[in-house]
Amino acid sequence: MPKLVLIVDDDPAQRRILEEIIKRLGYETRTAHGGEQALQILQGPDHGSVALVLLDLVMPGMDGMEVLKRVATIPAAPPVIVQTAHGSIDAAIMAMRAGAVDFVVKPTSPERLGVSINSALKIEALQGEIARIRKRAEGTLTFADLIIRGQAMQRAIALGRRAATSNIPVLIEGESGVGKELIARAIQGESERRAKPFITVNCGAIPENLVESILFGHEKGAFTGAVDRRIGKFQEADGGTLFLDEVGELPLEAQVKLLRALQDGEIDPVGAKKPVRVDFRLISATNRDMIQLVKDGKFREDLYYRLNVFPIWVPPLRERLEDVPDLAMHFLARFAAEEGRRVNAISKEALELLTRYTWPGNVRQLENAMFRAVVLADGPTLTVAEFPQIAAHVEGYSAPIPPAPAQVDRRPVVEGPAMLGAEDTIPRTVEVTAAGGGKGPLGIPAVTEQGEIRSLEAMEADMIRLALGRYRGHMTEVARRLGIGRSTLYRKMREFGLEERMS
Repeated sequence: MPKLVLIVDDDPAQRRILEEIIKRLGYETRTAHGGEQALQILQGPDHGSVALVLLDLVMPGMDGMEVLKRVATIPAAPPVIVQTAHGSIDAAIMAMRAGAVDFVVKPTSPERLGVSINSALKIEALQGEIARIRKRAEGTLTFADLIIRGQAMQRAIALGRRAATSNIPVLIEGESGVGKELIARAIQGESERRAKPFITVNCGAIPENLVESILFGHEKGAFTGAVDRRIGKFQEADGGTLFLDEVGELPLEAQVKLLRALQDGEIDPVGAKKPVRVDFRLISATNRDMIQLVKDGKFREDLYYRLNVFPIWVPPLRERLEDVPDLAMHFLARFAAEEGRRVNAISKEALELLTRYTWPGNVRQLENAMFRAVVLADGPTLTVAEFPQIAAHVEGYSAPIPPAPAQVDRRPVVEGPAMLGAEDTIPRTVEVTAAGGGKGPLGIPAVTEQGEIRSLEAMEADMIRLALGRYRGHMTEVARRLGIGRSTLYRKMREFGLEERMS
């Protein structure tokens, strides 16, 4: 859905003009007639929907500078562009120092305003991405940092915030690619263990014979190849959070030790003489039907109930399509910056396409689709043409898929004379008169100009020259047309002093 721009101006005529301009630029608008009303909107329940503020500096009551100071104290406040009249450039500079991202001089042109809004939103997206990366690395990512707009995820977010207030084991369930790890990181970021270690283990990617060593560690000499003592993932997570992704893939032998670690807070490194106490918060995730795994005997029932104390279901992307536009813009800003591409917008038709697709691969598939689109884009705006695979699965859309490149013919091709050293030599040919008296095909003369019979060798050499020129040096075709093998053709060319010219 389009971004919402909040217009703050005390002049009704100016507000209507700006509304019309901004709507034509493809954004939704909301207006406020003064600073007090603007702050009420930005501090109210709908503050998260405002993507940008267009603020007039000179207003009765609370002026633009005071609004800027108040906005600076609001968490996750949107960027602000200030409007200034002629002769008030100094005020605009002061506004920039107070936190505005740009300023425009009244009356501003639609083109200038569009550039300013696009740049401000792009900078905001990049700053948000940098902040998320930094918080993720520091272990301070929160639910407020996640890109969530629709109601479908609110249940999962509410449960995640509740889980963050305790040390209860959490099991996050959902399809592959829905963002289960981000939910786990946000739980840690809002808990008492924020900024502590967050150790991720993909249980499905660990070789079965190394599961115990990787999870619980081992002592030197515990087994063949254990040349050093190794600390396991549980000890790495001491004081922080251990995230077991795809926990349903754990082998039964490791499940026994995991159960003890949960019950007693102790682990047994391979080869150790005594257990080691660990203090960790366990968050697990799976895309499997755990109940079915228990019924099939592939997962211990007692461990399942220890892990499933506080379950959280993350809905697939197809059930929260209202999040797709914001996620797409997030990935656009990220990949455009990473790839150094000047792509900063998605067309309305392309956004409609993305929101109508069912996304079987969930957010991960959307991320990869946006990456491909940014790399292939020829202009600053992504269109339906950049999403041909998606368009092929959505009724009413089609994107031209460029034909596969023609197969390269790597056979040697003769350029110019057919033989080296024969630039001035061409095969002797005669034109055979057709039955009706018109022009006929070419032929090799059998007699010389003096009426003598030509030798078979001379005629054969002319025939090879003619075929080489006619079929542009494609030796397989020349040999086929002459009715001889390729090896015979090469031998005769050597005998007659003819060598093909390669290019």
